[in-house]
Amino acid sequence: MRTKLAIVMLIGVSAWAQPFSAGVKVGLPLTDFINTASGQSSTVTNRYIVGPTAELHLPFGLGIELDALYRHFNYRNVIGSGASAVINVNTAGDWEFPLLLKYRFKGELARPFVSGGVAWDRISGLSSTISQSVSSGSVVNPSGVKDSNTVGAVVGVGLDLHFIIHVLPELRYTRWTSQHFNVNNVLSSNQSQAEFMVGITF
Repeated sequence: MRTKLAIVMLIGVSAWAQPFSAGVKVGLPLTDFINTASGQSSTVTNRYIVGPTAELHLPFGLGIELDALYRHFNYRNVIGSGASAVINVNTAGDWEFPLLLKYRFKGELARPFVSGGVAWDRISGLSSTISQSVSSGSVVNPSGVKDSNTVGAVVGVGLDLHFIIHVLPELRYTRWTSQHFNVNNVLSSNQSQAEFMVGITF
């Protein structure tokens, strides 16, 4: 009787004490963060995304994942030509916080998964350096920023490879509801975002 009671209690505790995993996620953008008009602007997005990731594992193959992902980018505008040209170089960081519901299909060493949820995105540390042949200067939080914050819907597909650690390659797509930038049809932020990511969790 005591053995049966202990087994029931153990099952009950296991049902409530769900496992938790954490690690790091790195990624490669498959789309440009900013769109620019040809010949008037140029943009450089550092080709990496990195940040911590954590997941609460629920019964029936479900999980809840939260990431904090960072990327750095800059964009450059040239106004005019020759000695009178004005060069405007803007730099900023971007923090993205996806909250996802994940479902893993059955498998031994490899378990395919799908995910979906919502993400919050915030531009931080935006500054602008304006230079001309005769002078130069810097501006913090320059004009042209439509909204420092935006929210979007996220979907993803991937594979959970379990050895000693979990390695999770994933394709992820995000559609943002609004733009961070929109400067006279010369420069605008991309509302569609695709990424290839790899998570390593313990």
